[in-house]
Amino acid sequence: QVQLVESGGDLVQPGGSLRLSCTASGSIFSIYAMGWYRQAPGKQRELVASITSGGSTNYADSVKGRFTISRENAKNTVYLQMNSLKPEDTAVYYCTARGTYYSGTNFGSWGQGTQVTVSS
Repeated sequence: QVQLVESGGDLVQPGGSLRLSCTASGSIFSIYAMGWYRQAPGKQRELVASITSGGSTNYADSVKGRFTISRENAKNTVYLQMNSLKPEDTAVYYCTARGTYYSGTNFGSWGQGTQVTVSS
């Protein structure tokens, strides 16, 4: 099994910044992609940002220019730097990873989530 643990969520004012982190652990041979999803109350989960092991990134249009995703591959860790936060960014943020075990079997895993609240 693969476990993902997120941290860094907090209550911040509009225009503020937060840095989320997520570390994967388990019998991992390689992780080829990691990403962040978010889900607000009463809304569907949506992809915020993703990054491959080679460093290729993808962002939701709503966060482009404000959020930056990065990885430390050797530590199986992904970060999400969030700047210029808006109230509509309020959600539970979930980390996800895709990769392979040593056996060659593929896996997909989710973290427990970390709450981000943007409010005055």
